[in-house]
Amino acid sequence: MANKTDDFAAAQGLEFNSMALLTLALTHPSYHQDKNLQADNQRLEFLGDAVLNLAITEALFERLPDQAEGELTKIRAKIVCEKALLQIARGLNLGSYLLLGKGEEMSGGRSRKSILADAVEAVIGAIYLDKGYDAARSFIWQHFQEVISQASSGDYNDYKSKLQEIVQAKNRQSVNYVILEESGPAHAKIFTAGVYYQKTLLAVGRGKSKKEAEQNAAEKALEDESKLQQLLKMSV
Repeated sequence: MANKTDDFAAAQGLEFNSMALLTLALTHPSYHQDKNLQADNQRLEFLGDAVLNLAITEALFERLPDQAEGELTKIRAKIVCEKALLQIARGLNLGSYLLLGKGEEMSGGRSRKSILADAVEAVIGAIYLDKGYDAARSFIWQHFQEVISQASSGDYNDYKSKLQEIVQAKNRQSVNYVILEESGPAHAKIFTAGVYYQKTLLAVGRGKSKKEAEQNAAEKALEDESKLQQLLKMSV
């Protein structure tokens, strides 16, 4: 455990007063269950999510003084979503340092989107508890700089809009989204959304919010655009 924690801290240039906090941030619930430990990274993830939202809100408030509240909210949602967190996790090579249970390890947990996204937020929570908000904000602004720039300039992917443009280019109908399932504890709910064209289910996506689940569903629907185009052609 200590080796993984020390290696991650060294790789990222992180200095902790309490390395136990960073170890906890890297501890997935499956490892907690296998080793019968007292805690895992879920509470730190909950805290880190709030710190991340505040730091990104502050960054956007300073960077985009002319944007209205509604637009700022949309841009922030693109930055704190699972897709962006996954991008950060991969940049940190975070999967290599996670403490996973045997079952999760065997099933590919080190590359699982939700696990990596949660771990990023847990690390942020650990930095906040150990060093305070300024240190956590500095870490966030450093590693989210590219995502913030992309989202602020409007270049970050909005899959729902792309899907809608493709559908409406063929006809005047729209796709619609349905929340198929809600799971998990109240502080860490996971939503499953389906995107439908007429009565046909195009794809299913999951996320920490309904909007994120819908974006992920739209992204999956766009993965096979030739199949999508064929369906639209048949329905004209």
